[in-house]
Formats: sequence, C-alpha cells, structure tokens
Amino acid sequence: MGLTEDWPEPVEAVNEDGGAPFVLICEHASRHMPAEYADLGLDGVARDGHIAWDIGAAAVTRELAAALDAPAFLGTYSRLLIDLNRPIGAPSSICERSEATDIPGNRRLSAPESERRRRTIFTPFHARVRQHLDRRQSAGRPTKIVAIHSFTPVFLGVRRPWCAGILYGAARGFGEAMVGALGADPSILVGANVPYVVDRDEDYTVPVHGDDRGVPTILVEIRHDLFGAPRGISEWAKRLAAALRNATF
Repeated sequence: MGLTEDWPEPVEAVNEDGGAPFVLICEHASRHMPAEYADLGLDGVARDGHIAWDIGAAAVTRELAAALDAPAFLGTYSRLLIDLNRPIGAPSSICERSEATDIPGNRRLSAPESERRRRTIFTPFHARVRQHLDRRQSAGRPTKIVAIHSFTPVFLGVRRPWCAGILYGAARGFGEAMVGALGADPSILVGANVPYVVDRDEDYTVPVHGDDRGVPTILVEIRHDLFGAPRGISEWAKRLAAALRNATF
C-alpha cells in the first residue's frame, strides 16, 4: 500500500537529532482513520472524542520537544484502529468497546485485517522508535524515555481529582522524582501510578522500550480539561520541561 494523505507514515518524527537526554513518545497523538474504515461506524462525537486519541497530547509533545531540544515520536493513526501502547493480542489492542462506547468496525475482525493493522501501523512505529534507541545506545548517549498521554476528568461516572499522574514500572526513582518536581507547585495535584498503573499485559512502551532495556522510563498522564484555556498547552509543556530538568534521582 503506497503512502498517501489517507495512509500516512505511521510515525511522525520530530527533532530526531535533538541533543537532550530525553526521548518523547506520544502513541495516541492522532484520531486519523483512513476513509475506507468509515469511522469504524462511530458518530462524530465519539470519532473526535477521547476514545479515539489523547486530546492535547500531541500539542504538548511538540512544544515539549522544542523546549527540551528532545526527539519525539508521534503516532499518526487513531488508537481505535490499533493501540500503539498495547501488546499485540491484548483485548485492548483492537478494542470492540472503549469506555462505554461500542466500536462496530472492530467487531468480529478477521485475522487478515488484524494483521494488516499490525503490519502497517504498529510494527513500523515501534521499529522506528527501537532504531532510534539502538543508535543512542551504540553512541553511549544518556537516555530517559517520557511517554505523553492525557486522561478524561470523569471515567464511567467517577471523577478523577488529579491534574496529572506519573506512571512507572522499574524506574521508580525517575517516577518519584517527577511526582515531587511537578507536585512542588501546590496548585497541581499529582499522583504516582494514577489514574492507571503500568501492566506488562496491558502496556507496551514502558515495559518494552524502557524497562527491558534498563532505560529510565515514565508515562505522563495530564487531565485533558486543563488544556482548555488558551495557554493551557504551553503552560503544561513549560511545567513538564522544568520538572524533567529538576527531577534528579
């Protein structure tokens, strides 16, 4: 399948030669679905909502990459086609239901279609990230991985009080340092391993690109209603840049 506007490269690389020790990954950066999928049978509200992508995460990632002079890798397809932060074969990899919404276009998916999505979206994205990390390792460059996500203020009727969460697996020192650096601002409620926890059966970037390599890796979750103010994106990019610079462990 040739690359077109409808079928773009599965990864957008930003500032790949950046000099920072940080590598940014934004798996849920896009809500794009090729026209042939007919929005997977979803209405416009669901198609543009949080189940299709992490609202605001791409914009924060791009500004953070510029602020830190860091490379960033962003997904270019909706996670409803295949989730870049889920292991292949996990029920949430190509979900039939997301939160309280059924995904008609993912029901009774054929094995060839599942494989097509893996081959054209998932595998090349992670291959590009892996190649970048391999080059850094070969060059002896210090590396810390930061995945950027956003979350909903209410999930299945339950309000989430945190402004941000820092998720981590093996990199406890990095994670706790970031919680402390962000939480130094008393107006910001930050939690460790909220609103989710890292689970090898349900997560990919932290365990595979980070923990398996021995690279300090965290996943940053920001509540997406905090991006609503005109300066919300920029404020969070600056806040994260400062915290990452100050997070010593």
